[in-house]
Amino acid sequence: MNVAIVAAVAAGCLIGLAGGVVGTWASIRNTKGPLERAFMVRASVVTWVAGLAFLALMFLLPMPWRYLLWIPYGILLPLGIITGNRRQQRIREEEREKPQDEWQNDMTSEAQQDIQTPQEGKQE
Repeated sequence: MNVAIVAAVAAGCLIGLAGGVVGTWASIRNTKGPLERAFMVRASVVTWVAGLAFLALMFLLPMPWRYLLWIPYGILLPLGIITGNRRQQRIREEEREKPQDEWQNDMTSEAQQDIQTPQEGKQE
C-alpha cells in the first residue's frame, strides 16, 4: 500500500473529525438559554453515537449488506435535522417568553424538592 495514500486518508479523517468537534462546540456555544443548551448537548450526543454506529457498521458488515445502510441513513438524517431544528426553535420561543428569573426560580424549587434529608424518609 502506498504511504502517501494512507497519509492522505488519515489526514482527511482527522480533518473531518476536527470539523465535527468544532461544529458541535459551536452549536452548543451558540445556544440562547439553559433548556436550549441541554437539548443541544443531548442532540449532539445522539448524533455522534448514530454517526459512529453508522461508520462502524459500514466497516463491519459484508459488502452487499453495507450498501443497504444508506437507505435508513438517507431517510433518518434529514428527518432528524428537521425535527431537531423545529424542537430547537420551540425551545427558543419558550425561553424568550419566560423571563430568566422565572427559569432560575423554577430550577431552584425543583432542585429543592429533589433534595431529601435522611430523616424525612425514615420511619421508626
